[in-house]
Amino acid sequence: MKKFRLLPLALSLVFLFGCSSDDSIVSQERETAQAKEASLKSAGASAKDLLSNDTFSKLLIEIAYVDGFKPTDEAIEGFTSYLKERTFKEEIELKYTKLASPDEESLTLEEIAELESDNRTVYNDGSTLGLYIYFADAPAEGDEEEEGLVTLGAVYRNTSMIIHEVTARKLADQSFFITDADVENSTLNHEFGHLFGLVNLGTAPVNDHEDIERDADGKPVLDKDGNTNGNNHCSIEGCLMRAELQFGGFSNKAAKINSYEAGITAACRLSGKDVLRMLEAKTSKGLLPEPPSLDVECLLDLHSVGGR
Repeated sequence: MKKFRLLPLALSLVFLFGCSSDDSIVSQERETAQAKEASLKSAGASAKDLLSNDTFSKLLIEIAYVDGFKPTDEAIEGFTSYLKERTFKEEIELKYTKLASPDEESLTLEEIAELESDNRTVYNDGSTLGLYIYFADAPAEGDEEEEGLVTLGAVYRNTSMIIHEVTARKLADQSFFITDADVENSTLNHEFGHLFGLVNLGTAPVNDHEDIERDADGKPVLDKDGNTNGNNHCSIEGCLMRAELQFGGFSNKAAKINSYEAGITAACRLSGKDVLRMLEAKTSKGLLPEPPSLDVECLLDLHSVGGR
C-alpha cells in the first residue's frame, strides 16, 4: 500500500520539476530573443547606454574576423583607449571570433547583416552591453578603386559595425608613412562616433554643427523646395567626425551606395580616399598619423547624453 501511496507524490514531483524546467527554458529563450531584438535598432539609438553606466557598466565587444584578416593589436589598443576616454565604461572586454570567408567578391549591407545574424554570439546580458564588429575579406559593393572611391567601414545598427579590412590594407599599402593600424584605428574611431549618435544621429546637437550634403563639386545639394539637408557629419575643420571624411571626392554615382534592400541603411560609409589624405596631411607636418580628436561641439553633444 505504501508503494501506491507514494506514486501520486512521485508523479507530482515529476510534473513540478518538469514544468519548472520548461518554464526556465522558455524564460531563457525569451531573454535571448529580447537581447537580439535590442541589437536591431538604428545606428545611434544606444548612445546613452554606450556612454554612461546608468544601465550597462561593461562593454563586451565581439571582434569577428575572416581568417587572415584580424585587425592589428595596435589599432584595437588605440580604439579601446578612445572608448575609455569618451565613455564611463571602466571594463571593456574583447572576444575574438575567427570566421571562414563567405567567398564573396564584394558585400552589400544586406549580406553583412545576414552574416551577423549567422555568426554573432555577443548580445546584451545583465549589466553588459554587447557589440559586434565584423572585419571582412571583401570590399563593399560599389567600390571604384581606380577612382579612390572605396569604403573602409560602415555602421548600420545600434551595436553593429563593418570594417572592410581587405580595403584598409590596400589603402595603407599606397603610402610609405601610413600603416594598417593607422587606417584601422581612424575608421574604428570615426564609425564608433556614429554609434555615440554623432552628429544628429540619435544624439541631438547642443549647438548646430552638422554639415550639409554636397555634390562632387562641393556645392550644396538642394531638395525640391530649395532647402539643404544634413549629412550626419561635423562641419568643424579637423574634427574626427568631419563630413569630408565621408563625402570628399565622392561622385553622385558613388554616393548612391549608402542605401540597401530590406530597409537597411548605412548611417555612414567612410571613404578610403579621404582617410588616406587626412593621415598623410598629418605626416607632412611632421606629426604622427593618428586619428583626429573630436571637436568641442561633438564633445558637448556626448556630455549631454552621459559621456565624459
